Amino acid sequence: MLIEEFHSLLQTGWQSAFPGDRSLRRAIEHAMALPCLFGRRTISRTLGALGRWGQDWSADYKMFSRCRWKPERLFDPVIDEYLQRYPNRLVIAAVDDTKLRKTGRKIKGASWHRDPLSPPFHLNFMFGLRFLQASLLFAHYSEGDYPPRGIPVRFQEAPPLKKPGKRASPEAHKEYNQLKKVKNLSTQALELVHGLRERLDQRGGANRSLLIVGDGSFANKTMFKTVLDRTHLLARCRKDARLCFRAREGGHRKYDQHLFTPDGVRTDVNRTWNRCWVYLGGKRRMVRYKEVQNVLWKRGAGTRCLRLIVIAPVPYKLSKNSHWNYRQPAFFLTTDPQTPIKLLVQACFDRWQIEVNHRDEKDILGVGQAQVRSELSIPRHPALAVASYSLLLLAALKAFGPGRTQDYLPHPKWRKNGSKRPSFLDIVTKLRCETHETSVSLLLHQNFTKNLVLYADT
Repeated sequence: MLIEEFHSLLQTGWQSAFPGDRSLRRAIEHAMALPCLFGRRTISRTLGALGRWGQDWSADYKMFSRCRWKPERLFDPVIDEYLQRYPNRLVIAAVDDTKLRKTGRKIKGASWHRDPLSPPFHLNFMFGLRFLQASLLFAHYSEGDYPPRGIPVRFQEAPPLKKPGKRASPEAHKEYNQLKKVKNLSTQALELVHGLRERLDQRGGANRSLLIVGDGSFANKTMFKTVLDRTHLLARCRKDARLCFRAREGGHRKYDQHLFTPDGVRTDVNRTWNRCWVYLGGKRRMVRYKEVQNVLWKRGAGTRCLRLIVIAPVPYKLSKNSHWNYRQPAFFLTTDPQTPIKLLVQACFDRWQIEVNHRDEKDILGVGQAQVRSELSIPRHPALAVASYSLLLLAALKAFGPGRTQDYLPHPKWRKNGSKRPSFLDIVTKLRCETHETSVSLLLHQNFTKNLVLYADT
């Protein structure tokens, strides 16, 4: 059963993350109750689902605000499963930032951000928290005709620096300009990557290389100029980035005077298109790409040699009446000089799975809806909720495999075509059904035992 596998992963995987049995038991109860809730995912509603509305609630809140435990260790079962499932494969992780909406103006770390749901013709703002997430990309297409899936392994708060007001002193503005260079989204992403690399080494992946796949916000000099140990970066770049080759030896120049852009490589008729098969949109498709090696990006990477990957668009529809997807070309730069180009192109498409994680975490699991004010509780409760989401995906993978089997509930009648993999809503529905059946069977067993005792007394 899914509920048994889920509880087993929580019990064995979180044993070393918490200092005692009581805090471990409370964390497991919250992790199992969160997916089964309806409505807002707050701590009070979690206590109601656990049947503890009539009991003291302070211990549950203190588990997030006072108990000593590290959220990073909650994701260790996912790392162990990835290393065991793909023993000879490169470890590929997608990194992206996300925002959680908040309304309280006294929440530490909450600030104004650009709203990603703004229309293209008008920029809006939202008040909330910013988090960095890393998800391991499970290549289920190597096991059969199954789409890939991203399972989170990190969810850390990444608050921006608070800009001083107009009436602040010049010293405050000067200090802000200095801290802005060492405390931004890219430097916080590097800290996350360092922590993930260290945890991989501790879990038995010291001999495995790590590939970090990001979007355009991570294509900057902070990320590309930093030399990481056994870790490479693959990020989407601008189509008008100014690139060049190394200058000829014997001169004083480092960079060749001839500049070119990724979009110029795409339109260059002298560079032929190569082709490879990738898993995209539910099936394997032929993709055209161009590769340029030993590229220098003066403003972004300095004298570090990079590889430029230009991917031609492959328009497709998910249904007959849906809109066209993937109509624009994509340009990527990577610091990895040895990985086969086919694996890098596939990783460019698999990066979208972290966006699916963001949607499921917010819409279905309600991450960020808990009303907490403590400095430790603000990043801890979303991290535990994402860890619950991560281990629930892992439990479904271990119990039923990567495909959508007959163990799940059938599709609604209006669904004409079935899906090849279960959605997170399918997994949550399965967990709710098993929780209801377990509760009913336990209630019947208790009533039967009670009647048996009364019968014996009479």
